[in-house]
Amino acid sequence: MSDLLQRLQTRNSAPRLVAPAPSPEQLDELVQAALRAPDHAWLRPWRFIAIEGERREDFGEVLERCLLRRDPAADSSAREKARSAPLRAPLVLVVVARLQEHPKVPADEQRLSAGCAAHAILLAAEALDYAGIWRTGNAAFDPYVGSALGLESNEEVVAFLYLGTRDGNPKNLPALNPADFLSRW
Repeated sequence: MSDLLQRLQTRNSAPRLVAPAPSPEQLDELVQAALRAPDHAWLRPWRFIAIEGERREDFGEVLERCLLRRDPAADSSAREKARSAPLRAPLVLVVVARLQEHPKVPADEQRLSAGCAAHAILLAAEALDYAGIWRTGNAAFDPYVGSALGLESNEEVVAFLYLGTRDGNPKNLPALNPADFLSRW
């Protein structure tokens, strides 16, 4: 089996990520892979926002405020969890769907394209010997978070990709049989 196919078939989210993160040049390589996602009518319905260094702490404050807007009675533990979420990895890459009116490409297809771009980034990270975790949660769909990230009215968060170096061994994944998921018509 080729190394590429092996990586595709064994990729999984890393439970812990540490420094280093992909370098700026490697981040460009990850985004280059994302730009090859399926894209009907060449709308390029995605963009990416890198959050790294001290800006992760700033984004943690945004997530804490988001939590408090949703749940003003959130306890200190929940607040700390929200505030420290971006610190789980040395790089958080926000994948944004840029939805455009198009007679042949509905918004759902554009969202799927952005999702494919996010997955391409995770696969490219593995190819460069990094690892990642795809997160969403309430914050991904919260207008306050979108505003803090500078999203336009036609943009939505598709993923928060936590990227870095895997700390420890990959998770054991159950063996899945393709026949359980493949049928023929």
